Amino acid sequence: MPVAVQTEHVGLLHFESEQQMSTSTSTSVVPSITLGDGNPIPQLGFGVFQIPPEDTARAVDAALHAGYRHIDTAEMYRNERGVGDAIRASGLDRDDVYVTSKLNNSYHRPADARRAFAQTLSELAFDYVDLFLIHWPLPTLYDGDFVSTWKTLEEFQREGRARSIGVSNFQVAHLERLAAETETVPAVNQIELHPYLLNEPVRAYGEEHGIATEAWSPIAQGAVLGDPVITSIARELDRTPAQVVLRWHIERGNIVFPKSTTPGRITENFRLFDFELEPGHSEAIDALDRGEDGRTGPNPDTFAYTPA
Repeated sequence: MPVAVQTEHVGLLHFESEQQMSTSTSTSVVPSITLGDGNPIPQLGFGVFQIPPEDTARAVDAALHAGYRHIDTAEMYRNERGVGDAIRASGLDRDDVYVTSKLNNSYHRPADARRAFAQTLSELAFDYVDLFLIHWPLPTLYDGDFVSTWKTLEEFQREGRARSIGVSNFQVAHLERLAAETETVPAVNQIELHPYLLNEPVRAYGEEHGIATEAWSPIAQGAVLGDPVITSIARELDRTPAQVVLRWHIERGNIVFPKSTTPGRITENFRLFDFELEPGHSEAIDALDRGEDGRTGPNPDTFAYTPA
């Protein structure tokens, strides 16, 4: 079952000065994808991975001013509090900002997951999150039992404390096990995906089963930005390489959340909806796929990290 795509206008903060108002991008339109559970999610968001806790509120504030209304954080990033602080300080209604967080790898056992999720809500100072994910399947830990973890997330959704639930870094075999042993289809699967790693089997499985694909490391930690194919397209379109790659994600239907702490770059990454790739551009970018050799992060089948 494919996901449906619609569009919604993104309202911006009202700034106090004419100079600030001139930096707004109020004419931008961010697509919204309807998840399999019926809830919408903005296709473009702002990621806070590797942003220090003390810098997070400032970065999220810049993102909200630029027009982002989707923030992606995680327990293991240690910066959920800064996300919540920035949203409250913005003056925006809580329902106007989509917030995702993810379960810490150290707390997969159901009782531990319940305590960890309660801590997430406490750090954010929210009554609910829009989306909560199992961050990694960790198939070599916890006796390989990520199913009981998923059933615990189902509790959070039934209670209304997580409006949608999903997974991150799940391979096809992991998703097939959830389908066989549980009742709820993950709303999303957040996976490493960029021009050097199309991760096509996982993406295709998601499309077939109504699981939206979110792309982390969307520019391969910057590695693709100097690729001659990307830079040539950027010159042709008079865009930056990052804008070209992010636009490629948007046109493929991926949910994407670039990360930056530089206000100018944050705004630049938001400006993706006033141009399109030309015929042949997407195919040329697709051809950059290196398969597993293009992976920049851990392999989900063997990753076994748990924070102290």
